[in-house]
Amino acid sequence: MGRVVIIAYKPKIGKEEALKKLVKTHWPRLRQEGLVTEKEAYSLETQDGTLVEVFEWLSDHAIKTAHKNPAVQQIWREYAEVCTYTPLCNVAEAGHLFAEFTPLN
Repeated sequence: MGRVVIIAYKPKIGKEEALKKLVKTHWPRLRQEGLVTEKEAYSLETQDGTLVEVFEWLSDHAIKTAHKNPAVQQIWREYAEVCTYTPLCNVAEAGHLFAEFTPLN
């Protein structure tokens, strides 16, 4: 059974566009590795420029496999260069009953 995740990426100063480009390639690269379902990721932007991504891992096993996959490790290194991860509760929009975001895709 799939596992839906929601991830918030806070761009590093001056890395906003690089982060947007990376987020656009994230799901296709995970798909190429056979780790996510066919449901395309949603990419969203908050008012403060944080990016939120929603996608579905293929399974718990796929998540565990990702931690040992060289291609995924490369993706995570690329993320480390352009952003920091932030808990969803730190995204201002998450505190609203109806959270609104700007779609990126």
